[in-house]
Amino acid sequence: MLDTKRIAEEVKRDIQLCRVQKKDLTGELISALLSKAIMRELIPLHDETVEKQREVKNAYYLSAEYLMGRMIQNNLINLGIYDELKEEMEKLDLDINLLEEVGDAGLGNGGLGRLAACFLDSGATLNMPLNGYGLRYRYGLFRQEFEDGFQKEYADNWLKYPDPWSLRREDRGCLVELEGKKVRAVPYDMPVIGYHTQTINSLRLWQCEAVEEFDFEKFNDYEYDAAVAEKNYAENITRVLYPNDSTDEGRKLRIKQEYFLSSASLQDIVRTHKENGRSLSAFAKYNAIQLNDTHPVFSIPELMRILIDEEGVTFENALDIVRNTFAYTNHTIMAEALEKWDIELVEGIVPRMVEIITMIDAQLQKDLAAAGIPEEKAEGMAIIQDGKIHMARLAIYLSHSVNGVARIHTEILKQRELHDWYELYPERFNNKTNGITQRRWLVLANPHLANYITRLLGSDQWVTDLDQLEELKKFGTDEQVLKSFQDIKQINKQRLCDMIWKREGMKLSPDFIFDIQVKRLHEYKRQFLNALAILDIYYCLKDKVIADFTPTVFIFGAKAAPGYMRAKAIVKFINEVAKLINNDPEVNDLIKVIFVTNYDVSYGERLFPAADVSEQISTAGTEASGTGNMKFMLNGAVTLGTYDGANVEIVEAAGMENNYIFGARVEELEALKDYDPAALYEGNARIRRILDTLIDGTFDDGGTGMFQELYDSLLKGASWHDPDNYYLLYDLPSYIAAKLKVNKEYKDRMKFASRCWMNMASAGRFSSDRTIREYAEDIWDIAPIEG
Repeated sequence: MLDTKRIAEEVKRDIQLCRVQKKDLTGELISALLSKAIMRELIPLHDETVEKQREVKNAYYLSAEYLMGRMIQNNLINLGIYDELKEEMEKLDLDINLLEEVGDAGLGNGGLGRLAACFLDSGATLNMPLNGYGLRYRYGLFRQEFEDGFQKEYADNWLKYPDPWSLRREDRGCLVELEGKKVRAVPYDMPVIGYHTQTINSLRLWQCEAVEEFDFEKFNDYEYDAAVAEKNYAENITRVLYPNDSTDEGRKLRIKQEYFLSSASLQDIVRTHKENGRSLSAFAKYNAIQLNDTHPVFSIPELMRILIDEEGVTFENALDIVRNTFAYTNHTIMAEALEKWDIELVEGIVPRMVEIITMIDAQLQKDLAAAGIPEEKAEGMAIIQDGKIHMARLAIYLSHSVNGVARIHTEILKQRELHDWYELYPERFNNKTNGITQRRWLVLANPHLANYITRLLGSDQWVTDLDQLEELKKFGTDEQVLKSFQDIKQINKQRLCDMIWKREGMKLSPDFIFDIQVKRLHEYKRQFLNALAILDIYYCLKDKVIADFTPTVFIFGAKAAPGYMRAKAIVKFINEVAKLINNDPEVNDLIKVIFVTNYDVSYGERLFPAADVSEQISTAGTEASGTGNMKFMLNGAVTLGTYDGANVEIVEAAGMENNYIFGARVEELEALKDYDPAALYEGNARIRRILDTLIDGTFDDGGTGMFQELYDSLLKGASWHDPDNYYLLYDLPSYIAAKLKVNKEYKDRMKFASRCWMNMASAGRFSSDRTIREYAEDIWDIAPIEG
């Protein structure tokens, strides 16, 4: 496929030159040299892919986030040249593991962005004409550090080194108008390489730049700030992922980002369609656009604008084209999490969008009336309501497909959150359970296990057909296989211990149970519940209530949004719990707690393979799907979780007997009347003891009052929440019991290993390859391009 010898020779010359110049051969430098040489080889292959895709229908994935992780090793594996280049590097006295020093591109926050990255990997591996659009944030999300247990955010300067995988495409730039000003959208193309295929798809990331960066006349008139005002205005739009939107200024910046992404992407897609010599009446025939959540939903009125204002298409015809082009993925069950923008803010930034959305809303009301929808119900479905634009309603109305991302999630959308829409358009609703790419999350992250699977199966075809893991179930009671499996887990635990020692300065033993919860920090994901349970177990160990406890380390990893103060309070609380437990010599040979800093894809590549226990403890009915649960499963961990999201399908695949499900189910919570957490607090001494630590001086919140607010949020309610809105205290007793059951059953190491093995062997259905095939067949109507 590639001329590996030529790549190796080029890199060898560059490295020899660096040695002559006495440059430090860091992982970053070696990665840059390798990537530059590979990119030179990839460009012709990418051009061939583009030419093939001109002849067929294409799908485009629009997402505000892409959490790609380190590119170099994944690309070497997909290209099939990892082993060859490893040998060449060894000849130069270089260790290929130096490439692990390379930092992540922080262009995503959590599962949403990582899902998008997995989907692109699968699309290219399946030879699908699937390309992505996103934003090239200068500083990504943020780099997280802890200072006295508090989360502190710092700029994630991922571009401090040149990005060798990005190709600036000046020829494909365009202009976007915001607040009456024009800014430039400049694309940077990143190759998306299929596993052992000829397909090189693209992720096109837009960078916002000023049309005129510097006003020389203003500078000469001593107006120094004004001279660069246009440059700063433009660059702020793609400076940071998810700016703090707790104020109108922050919300305005979010709207600018979302419209900028939508406008640049739609202009590009329309331009490509026309360059291929096709009429706009055939637009939907050749283009499918998937909206990854509501962030890119301005794409709908933006395509309307282009069709009506620039191409002279009638409003009615434009509606048909738009509806047949777009599909919408919903990623949240909670109605309050669906984006709603103040119409006045949008009007001040993109007034034409408000005009078009108003026209769309008027047409919606006509359609509802024609369908016999009562006026009061129709008002509750309006796109513009109470001075706000409801982006999810806009997406549902002008998409031909609306999908959830796990079976239980989709059913809740249909029966509860979006029930009125489901009644109106039942044919549009469908489920596409999320998936993960086994190339990244097993072949790259867990090479020892991947090699062992290949040995047992007799080939590596499972790398592109994960269903083959089912054949491994026959080894579920084979002691020799399970012993080898345990040995591999021990290697992975030691690798994680080494990373934690290097990054955090904390020594851990690989002989402990590794109980891990890593995901975005949010109340419904219930990291707070985990911390409360750990604190209870700690006190029970101190009081000798729990005997014969298997030593366990509880590992957290998460970032709290900068403006989400309650989430930041939970971060501080977890770190206070960790400090208390880790500094107590009575128990710290039995229990440890650590909150790893700056959790990202690279950390995940060590955390997932090392886990014994996967914490997936969201309140039933709140998690859309989850993908971390799938990564843990694939790497051989049991799920300790609620009957929520994809957990439902995980235990269906691997067996309830091989996992640990606790807590109330959706139907139980829906039937619960007059829930009174204060009564649980008063009636349960253990609950009272752990909650009182928030207010009795046991823990220090630095005088911020955030622990009192956490306490009140559970017992009195706070902001818009009811007391204990996510049922932490309701589920706490069954959760603690489940934690202790895991701890006890781990002692039978062979039986526990069998449970882990059966999870890994049952993970085939959670490949993103399966998910992308379903999108391609059921929604996009695209097919693989062979040859």
